Amino acid sequence: MPPGGTPPYGGSPYGAGPYSDPYGSGYGADPLAGMPPLANRGRRLVARIIDAVLIGVPVSVIMYLIVGGVDYFSTSSTQAGRQSTVSGVTMLAYLIYEGLMLANRGQTVGKMAMKIRVAMLANGSIPTGQAAWIRAAVYTLPEIVPCCGFIFWLVNVLWCTWDKPYQQCLHDKAAKTVVVSTEPR
Repeated sequence: MPPGGTPPYGGSPYGAGPYSDPYGSGYGADPLAGMPPLANRGRRLVARIIDAVLIGVPVSVIMYLIVGGVDYFSTSSTQAGRQSTVSGVTMLAYLIYEGLMLANRGQTVGKMAMKIRVAMLANGSIPTGQAAWIRAAVYTLPEIVPCCGFIFWLVNVLWCTWDKPYQQCLHDKAAKTVVVSTEPR
C-alpha cells in the first residue's frame, strides 16, 4: 500500500474481502455489484423440472411412435438399444433447447416461468454463444458416460448448495455464469 493508506486502483485497505474474483482478474471487486440478486435454489430446481417436462414429454411421445415402448428394467440387447436411442435423442433435444434458449434470451421456458435468468459473471449480460453452449454441454453431455455420467451430473447440480459466494453449479463455473432473479426488487 502506498503512503497515505490508499490502496492502488480503488482496492480495499482490508484485502480482497469475501467477494474476491475466483477467475483471477486480480481486481478483487464483487462481480455481482449492480446485478440483480442471485436466484434461489428452489426456483432453479423448479425451472429445471419445467424444462425437463417440456422436452421429455414430446420427445417420449415421438420416440414411442418411432421405436415403440422401452422397458428400462430389461437387460435384453433389443431393449438396451432402444434405451440408448431414446436417451440419446432426449439428451440431444435438451442440449439444443438449452443452448439455443440461453444464447438468444439467457432463459429457458422454465427459467422464464420462475423469473430467473443466466447471466455472465463478469458483466451480467446474456451468455455469449460460446458460454451458452458450454453451459448446456457441461450440464447435458456427461450422462453419455455409463454409470459415472449420472454421478457427475448429480454432483454438478448439487454443487450450488455449497458454492460460495456465487451459488454456481459446475456448468456455471465452466461457462463463467451465475443465475440471477428477474423479479423487480
